Amino acid sequence: MMREGAVDPEDLLDREQARAVLARASSMLRPYRRDVIVAGMLVVLWTASILAGPFFVRYGIDAGISAGDPGALNAAVVGYVVVAAASYVVYRQQVLVLSRAGEGFLRDLRNRVFTHLQRLSMPFFDRTKAGVLVSRMTSDIDSMSELVQFGLLQLLMNVLLLVFSLVILLAVSWQLTLICLVALPPVLLASRKFQRDSNAAYLDVRDNIAGTLSHLQEGMRVIQAAGRGETEVGRFAERNRRLYGAHMRSVFVQAWYLPVIEIAGLGTTALAVGIGGWMVTEGQVSVGTVAFFVLTLGNLFEPVQQLSQLFNTVQSSGAGLKKLFELLDEPVELAERPGAVDLPTDGAIEVDGVAFAYDGGAPVLRGIDLVVAHGERLALVGPTGAGKSTLAKLMARLYDPTEGTVRFGGVDLRDATLGSLRRRIVVVPQEGFLFNGSIRDNVRLARGDATDAEVDAALDAVGALERFAALPEGVATEVNERGSRLSAGEKQLVSLARAALVDPAVLVLDEATSSLDPGTEALVEEAVTRLVAGRTVIVIAHRLSTAERADRVGVVIDGELAQLGPHDELVARDGPYQSLFATWAAGLGADVTTASDG
Repeated sequence: MMREGAVDPEDLLDREQARAVLARASSMLRPYRRDVIVAGMLVVLWTASILAGPFFVRYGIDAGISAGDPGALNAAVVGYVVVAAASYVVYRQQVLVLSRAGEGFLRDLRNRVFTHLQRLSMPFFDRTKAGVLVSRMTSDIDSMSELVQFGLLQLLMNVLLLVFSLVILLAVSWQLTLICLVALPPVLLASRKFQRDSNAAYLDVRDNIAGTLSHLQEGMRVIQAAGRGETEVGRFAERNRRLYGAHMRSVFVQAWYLPVIEIAGLGTTALAVGIGGWMVTEGQVSVGTVAFFVLTLGNLFEPVQQLSQLFNTVQSSGAGLKKLFELLDEPVELAERPGAVDLPTDGAIEVDGVAFAYDGGAPVLRGIDLVVAHGERLALVGPTGAGKSTLAKLMARLYDPTEGTVRFGGVDLRDATLGSLRRRIVVVPQEGFLFNGSIRDNVRLARGDATDAEVDAALDAVGALERFAALPEGVATEVNERGSRLSAGEKQLVSLARAALVDPAVLVLDEATSSLDPGTEALVEEAVTRLVAGRTVIVIAHRLSTAERADRVGVVIDGELAQLGPHDELVARDGPYQSLFATWAAGLGADVTTASDG
């Protein structure tokens, strides 16, 4: 097993993968092709202005200084100043144009990734850490921001400068050029090794960043409550040490490569001066030509060095882009089928021969057959891990069964439009999750087009409007992150109001009062009573007093529906429910045959 943060060899960008990533990125740049073309033309103009400078120096030396002609020298100086000014103007414009295209690409990529995340199904989030997803949307995209803001421009500029400089040097003196190219083979060999080593190093960095961020997402409140701070600091320090090691490995790769490029440039310049000087004495070239060569060699080897440094950014961005494309390629496991139909407004829920296993693991449910009539209240009970929550999730199509079918109103849930499915069947979790924003905003999350009046009506339907209206800012009160300004019971009231706003036919409740204190419990229980009236209700019962008030009780044991029937009938009959109820009653130490959650 690979340690967390290690690089999977399959993640390395070989040539074929690099071409595929580049082709896919290029297709996303199509809306910006005009800016890319204009930027390319500007880069060509900039390259021409840079290469024109050494020509003016050559002309000034040979036609002005050596020939004693002040006019030629002045013309060379004026020409040099003009092309330098033109270079500034063109450079500024190409930065603006190319950055506009690059930032637009990143904006579209962020939108596409976030949209895809909203479409992905629960199984994906079960197997993917939140920190990894945060890393994809932050670290991986940030690595491309550097490429977009500086890298793409530098890449185009230096490639053109390198190619054009080589062509011009060959045209001016092919003899000197061939002598200067003696440094090329070792540079190419070093570059090939650098490409391989830095690719692995940057993928390692990306994965270790994701692992470190994932650790930051893990439950801080639980850690502090358990007094595990020092232990977690140690675990984080270990992850941080791995990240440090990954960064240092990437630094070591650069440390041996960059001096090779530097020495190659300096050595080639020395050759040009020495051999060029000898050629001047032999009358083969002019002094201006040697000066031109020295200046243009700077335009030849400086791009090589720039490209070698830029290669780090390109590799980092390529690794990040590959991981983002992998995320975009994650299949939507609960996708809407072509030709999907809207679910009817009411009907029975039918579970027919259903089996289920999480992500190819052992079966969690086996051979479940069940019909919940319209308007019926069914309580699912059983030991922890028996499969009752999974069965409820299948009935809401948060997962699809491995075998069998779940239908509502005679329609297979897999054949239903997702919009109608979420309007007809609503899940209320055990603990209400709130987002930054007002109370009204959090209720409106269930139906974005709801008016303020409709939101207030939903709050009133669960008996919460008066309570929230009494706050200093009323329903416009900001709840802060995760609803920290509200109590657990108030958060649950917001969750129930969301369900009321949708007005579903079926409610799946993960018993909303099981984690509340007695003082708040009555308030929420009253809201639940209002909400469930006239609807089909499937409640995951953690306390058997809830099962007493249900029309029927389904007992889930080891993934099977062991018993099904009214509470009184199951208590009077030998079986797992009678045993569960007796154990629960003994735990309370009282006669609970008429107990209730309220």
